[in-house]
Amino acid sequence: MIAPAAAEVSHVDIHDPRVDPPPEGWAAFRARCLPPVWDHELLRREAWLAKNPPVLAAVRSGSRVVGALSVMVCRSWRATDFAPLTGGRFRPRWAEVYLPLLSGYPACVFDDDVGDRQRRSAIRRFERALREHLGGGLLGVIYRAMTPELVPALDGRGRITREIDPAAVLRNTYSTVDDWVRTLAPEVRRYLRQDVATEAAFGRADLDPGELAVLLNAHRARQDARAWAGGQRSRVGGLHLDTRSPIAPAYLDALVRRPDVLTRTYRDGAGRLLGFTTMLDRPDGCAVHHWAALPSASGGRKGLYVDCYARCVAHMIAEGRPELTAGRAMLAEKAALGFGTRALFSVAVPRPVLGR
Repeated sequence: MIAPAAAEVSHVDIHDPRVDPPPEGWAAFRARCLPPVWDHELLRREAWLAKNPPVLAAVRSGSRVVGALSVMVCRSWRATDFAPLTGGRFRPRWAEVYLPLLSGYPACVFDDDVGDRQRRSAIRRFERALREHLGGGLLGVIYRAMTPELVPALDGRGRITREIDPAAVLRNTYSTVDDWVRTLAPEVRRYLRQDVATEAAFGRADLDPGELAVLLNAHRARQDARAWAGGQRSRVGGLHLDTRSPIAPAYLDALVRRPDVLTRTYRDGAGRLLGFTTMLDRPDGCAVHHWAALPSASGGRKGLYVDCYARCVAHMIAEGRPELTAGRAMLAEKAALGFGTRALFSVAVPRPVLGR
């Protein structure tokens, strides 16, 4: 059998999701290759509500979209305004190819028929297009959380590559949930099926996004403080190099209403929100996306995340998904639940070698 010809990259377009319509052919490419956070409406809301708003690069082979990069345009860490104007072509700034709301996945994705040579060409075309779009103030590009198969296309003379914290991955080798539970230590199993009210569904319209955002941003702040106290300065989050923005209610409102996002909530007897998670569900795998819970000192339930993860594992097994991923934080806790890791890399490209 003759292998199909590789898609040749013809050009790369840069789009501002705040004001530009979706690239032609974007919906088909996203459905084929990308998790829900790449939905154009979610990107639009993220961009309007971010201090460092993303732009979208569409890689084309003729009229067909064959690749994409989501790119945060970053300024000083002291900046306080949101959705800044795109003017000031000589204002110093840098770009991060990164998914701040799904850190275990790369923000650079290609179709299956884009070979290694074409990927390398696409990256150089992207860098030149971004340099033209942002002007002389662009200091360079950082590709964060790239998978090993992407590194050859990003590497080169004058580029700096290093391995970073990996992503947690549980591969589906189980016939039943009990098969998974039997691999857990007794001190972990005792937190399963906690006696709290829980509700889960796809496309939820019954939730208060403000309530979710308050709990989620407070949870992230506690995680960041623990990372700082533990000296984890390489981790993105709450540190002096943090380029993320708080997660806004309007973003969560659109996210939890999606038919491919499963949202689970936990509440006490008085109806107070104790915790929630969003799980992204696709045939090629599930992802524990957002997780937040009240700490025990504030009335939360210790080990609630274990019950939550057990229910995510149950969904993975029932639907026959090949894996469940769970971001880059709390790796020791996730290892106790059977998760392994997937290597990730960052590549820094200073301006003098952009596009070369």
